[in-house]
Amino acid sequence: MLRSENLIAVGLMGLSGYFMLHATALPIGWVEGSGPGGGAFPFWLSAIMLAAATGILVRNLRSPRDADAAPFFDPETVRAVASVCVVLLITIALMPVVGAYVALPLMLLWYLRIFGGHGWRVVVPLVTITPVALFFFFEVTLRILLPKGITEPLFFPLYAAFF
Repeated sequence: MLRSENLIAVGLMGLSGYFMLHATALPIGWVEGSGPGGGAFPFWLSAIMLAAATGILVRNLRSPRDADAAPFFDPETVRAVASVCVVLLITIALMPVVGAYVALPLMLLWYLRIFGGHGWRVVVPLVTITPVALFFFFEVTLRILLPKGITEPLFFPLYAAFF
């Protein structure tokens, strides 16, 4: 088990370095008058992922070796991870077509209601509030436009109100 975790940690560290390197193609600091640069969030999120993967690797290298006999994933875990990965790929494929404000709530609806088994009292507020919060955070506050696909004309009144 520790060997698998170590391999995944090293892989994540490599991916983090790759993402950080490519994020530096854009400004990663504060751009005067417009906010964080285009590479700021990818760079710092990758830095956090690098720190977390490094922490996992260091912890595993310090732990005893006899824990290696346990299986890394049981079949139920593999099934759960695979289903989430498939839904994430579907969500990413839907974003250019229907936009982030439709694709993300649909993914959230599936994740909370079907995968997580939560009740409608939890699901409906989260699925409703999340796209509104995303709009105000990314588009109004950070001025980072998310893909809208065929829903773009619905946002013209909001653009007129906030920009």
